Amino acid sequence: MREGEFRGITASLISMTGMELLLILSLSILTLVLVWRLVNNKEKEVKLPPGKMGWPFLGETMGYLKPHPATSMGEFMEQHIARYGKIYKSNLFGEPTIVSADAGLNRFILQNEGRLFECSYPRSIGEILGKWSMLVLVADMHRGMRMIAVNFMSNVRLRTHFLPEVERHCLLVLMSWEENSTFSALDEIKKFTFNLIAKQIMSMDPGTPETEQLKREYLTFMKGVVSVPLNLPGTAYRMALQSRSRILKIIERKMEERNRKMGDECQRIEEDDLLGWVLKHSNLSTEQSLDLILSLLFAGHETSSIGISLAIYFLHDCPKAIQQLREEHLKIATDKKQAGDQSQLNWDDYRKMEFTQCVICETLRLGSVVRFVHRKAIKDVQYKGFVIPSGWKVLPVFTAVHLDPSIYDNPQCFNPWRWQNTSMAASNNFMPFGGGPRLCAGAELAKLEMAVFIHHLVLNYEWELALAEPDQALAFPFVDFPKGLPIKVHKIHHNLGPI
Repeated sequence: MREGEFRGITASLISMTGMELLLILSLSILTLVLVWRLVNNKEKEVKLPPGKMGWPFLGETMGYLKPHPATSMGEFMEQHIARYGKIYKSNLFGEPTIVSADAGLNRFILQNEGRLFECSYPRSIGEILGKWSMLVLVADMHRGMRMIAVNFMSNVRLRTHFLPEVERHCLLVLMSWEENSTFSALDEIKKFTFNLIAKQIMSMDPGTPETEQLKREYLTFMKGVVSVPLNLPGTAYRMALQSRSRILKIIERKMEERNRKMGDECQRIEEDDLLGWVLKHSNLSTEQSLDLILSLLFAGHETSSIGISLAIYFLHDCPKAIQQLREEHLKIATDKKQAGDQSQLNWDDYRKMEFTQCVICETLRLGSVVRFVHRKAIKDVQYKGFVIPSGWKVLPVFTAVHLDPSIYDNPQCFNPWRWQNTSMAASNNFMPFGGGPRLCAGAELAKLEMAVFIHHLVLNYEWELALAEPDQALAFPFVDFPKGLPIKVHKIHHNLGPI
């Protein structure tokens, strides 16, 4: 081929390539325009709630998760509600999201679990809690797992089994407090709730090397649950995954011990703890049993410990409430003593704690331990003129409802007397444990733990916040006390002795 011909062909190829590139670029721009128009027309057609999507992928997640006082809904929510209303769109956790601060929509979402919405937590939560955790399971598998927990924590077992155990573990902690001592209230309460749940789940006694090892691993595990999910060496998330493996080995070792007992005709498997209950009354695989027990260890410890800590925190600034609590519990103790009843608290005693229940409700309302949950629309849903598209994430924010001034008068004020109003007590706007088919199975146990702890606390101690700049409850989004809620306690001496 001559040089001239070669140059001609090359020029033609270059020219043809340029035309093709121009054509591709034009088609790409046209496609983007068409897609934008389709999305825009779709939004107009379905009328999404107002809002903005923020940065690509990250969206507005960082702003949403910014730490803030637990007694507020946070600057992000306040600004978005003021700008867009109680229902708005955003991009959170890497997904297009409808955020609801609307009490009616929150109830609608929870009541239509499995029909219009389903549980949809970030993948990192499933990786750390386990794919068989009740928190991430949906449909029949969730119902089966939840039924095991509900049966184990039934009302009958709360009366006959849990109540005396709750009181025993409570007194083990409270009676160890020395006069004028200063310590982290949060650490002490976590000791109480962890020892109780470890005993109830696997019959592990407090203070043993195995229980202490489990506690250490669990604390590392918990730090990872609330951390950025980066599986890199040295990160809290990586260390939590490693602790998860070690926790599961402890649980599996306990399961093997029980299975050996089951194989021995002379031994009867214990049903007093959850492990025995699961092995005897379910057909779960080993993996399913491990994830169930781990998730209940997580749920049974965290909510109760933060709830009791919040009560101590709020009550400190409300001496009138402490006085009314003390009168209520002193009467219970005095009536028992006069009747010659030296036994522990019984169910009738618990039912007499009426003002205590008001304090518990107000603590959970103002502190909102469970601040929001993750759901996903499984079909297009219409609500108040808006459409929630199928596949979109939905976040019912309980905190926003609990602090809504149109529902609660002076909502950021700790006022347990508001719950003496029968209409308020019967309100379905109060959702400290979620609602619908996924209502927390341990809700009644958590309230029992709080009531028993408050009973012995107010009868035996006075307390004050120990720091010049007292600790405060912050949402990370999980509620926590960064300094551990240091308090100084003083023993109360009366003629009834320790109660």
